Amino acid sequence: MTKAKGFTLIELMIVLLIVGILAAIALPSYRESVKRGNRRAAQSVMMEIVNREQQYFVANRAFASVADLGYTLPPEVSANYTYDITLDAGPPPGFTVAFTATGGQISDGDLSVDSLGTKTPASKW
Repeated sequence: MTKAKGFTLIELMIVLLIVGILAAIALPSYRESVKRGNRRAAQSVMMEIVNREQQYFVANRAFASVADLGYTLPPEVSANYTYDITLDAGPPPGFTVAFTATGGQISDGDLSVDSLGTKTPASKW
């Protein structure tokens, strides 16, 4: 009698079970890591917009609207956020940059920063 070579069905099912358990543990952690990375990219862009606003203010003695600023979000940020700038006539004049989460980033929430440097939500910064 010859010995058969290969795997039995039970051995394959055990391997599939182990792979399934590992995937169930790893996928949520991976998704959370991707959300944090997207948030960090958006925060970096927000700070760049704040710097541009301050430069615009020095040159024009007023803060810029979205149209005046002419800033286009990078593709990796625009895929997850839209942005708006709200101007406050003051006194003193000010602005708020708000990023609204879209797509898979919605569960992470919106972000904002104002001309005084107040960042919300504080737990995300």
